[in-house]
Amino acid sequence: MEDLVKLALEVGFSHAALLNAAALRALPEVREMCASGRCQRYGRSWSCPPACGTLEETAAAMRRYDGGVLVQTTAQLEDDFDVESIDAAQKLHKEHFFTLARQVRLLQADCLPLTAGSCTICRSCTYPDKPCRFPAKMLSSMEAYGLLVSEVCKDAGLPYYYGPGTLTFSSCILTKEGTAL
Repeated sequence: MEDLVKLALEVGFSHAALLNAAALRALPEVREMCASGRCQRYGRSWSCPPACGTLEETAAAMRRYDGGVLVQTTAQLEDDFDVESIDAAQKLHKEHFFTLARQVRLLQADCLPLTAGSCTICRSCTYPDKPCRFPAKMLSSMEAYGLLVSEVCKDAGLPYYYGPGTLTFSSCILTKEGTAL
């Protein structure tokens, strides 16, 4: 499993740590944040609630795994309104995560990648009118599965916040520890 952390760092993440998938909890209050329209993707994407499954279904999906890796991209911001650096960090994180997810899927087809934010593979999602164009590549967010990201970071031994003037994006890939990578 340490190879997962090494691979994540080689891909380019700022930080990576093993996580205990058995400790993950799908929380109704996180799903309620999705429903509140905070990110405006609820009911508009196959990767987001309600299309990604009920909280019970996402919790059951996560219970199939016992290990994994938490990855982070941390950016230094000039100020709280440094939109260019925020966008660049988010884009870099998504690129790195897509690469890592593809590599892990090649090594262990039965894994569950959960990204930061909604799936961005397609410019516009076909939800709800047509099936997902790329269901094997689609990425749901940690929040869509009911995970409180700060709690997942704490459990994995990584900070959620790296200090003033920073912004961190976090994602994870759940795996089965007994399966070779």
